[in-house]
Amino acid sequence: MRLAVDVMGGDNAPDAILKGCIDALEVLGDDDELVLIGDESLIREHLAERGVSDPRLTVLHAPDSIPMDEMPTRAVRQRTGSSIVKMALLGSKKADNPADVVISAGNTGACVAAGIMHMKRLPGVHRPGIAVTIPAFHGPIVLCDAGANPEPRGTHLWQYGVMADVLAKEVLGIESPRVALMNIGSEEAKGSDLVKSARDLLRATPGLNFIGFVEGRDFFAGVADVIITDGFVGNTVLKMAEGMAKSLFEAIAQEIFELDPNLAIQFEPVVKQIYAKNDYHEYGGAPLLGVNGAMIIAHGSSEARTIRAAIRNAREFVAHDVNAQITRRLAEVKSACVPSGG
Repeated sequence: MRLAVDVMGGDNAPDAILKGCIDALEVLGDDDELVLIGDESLIREHLAERGVSDPRLTVLHAPDSIPMDEMPTRAVRQRTGSSIVKMALLGSKKADNPADVVISAGNTGACVAAGIMHMKRLPGVHRPGIAVTIPAFHGPIVLCDAGANPEPRGTHLWQYGVMADVLAKEVLGIESPRVALMNIGSEEAKGSDLVKSARDLLRATPGLNFIGFVEGRDFFAGVADVIITDGFVGNTVLKMAEGMAKSLFEAIAQEIFELDPNLAIQFEPVVKQIYAKNDYHEYGGAPLLGVNGAMIIAHGSSEARTIRAAIRNAREFVAHDVNAQITRRLAEVKSACVPSGG
């Protein structure tokens, strides 16, 4: 398998990204190739400093990078030599020797724009969406969209439901994922015209285990395996959940320590174990569902372990041939739902 990583993207780039790539060599096969995209001299200098020389590592020079705060579409059009653009081009089916999957922790909007512009969309897909797997007590939850499309149409949300359902089945191994739509209430009469139109399409989809609306407080209650929403709400929910989890564990640890320092030492392994199960770093990144290729978008604050996990999970995404399943599934349900003009 040929995997490519944007070395220059992310708050901790390039050091943490390169370390993650080096650490990921343990999970790669002998026939795999890991393409490091970025400033070639900088990458080779880092590899030399770490004493790393592995034939599975190759370098693709990208003299430019896109800052996290730059306008995505304009940056992708203007910074043609950037690591994100070079990455998307390598992930395109038109590339001479395309990568099976590309990974970046850089500017999310730029990754989405580059993916749509250069990798194009899968047949039948209107707008790609980011599908994040969020750890929870009752099991992982797939949230889509998590930031690619803040102003979707009803048909976009419908397709997110179909695509995320495929992801949950193929990668997470959930036989019949419960698919829900985020709303301000679970009652049928509540919500905007957008969510109501998406609800009707999801309900009419053959073979989809659609359970209706869920509220924000239901998110971690174990009532759904897949939750669909627009990119604005999805990204807000994701970051709030990450912040709350971190704050909660810090508060628990502090309370135990103040109660009894010795008790805190005894509980430390348990707290660490629970935190590890709910740590987003372990999931690495989120696939941009709907692009004609495989793109994994990692968190901007990715550490080395995040990138290692992203590379490991990217191999799983490709191995399960998720895109082929999405294309087949959308073609199956299109005539039944007849989404037009939404």
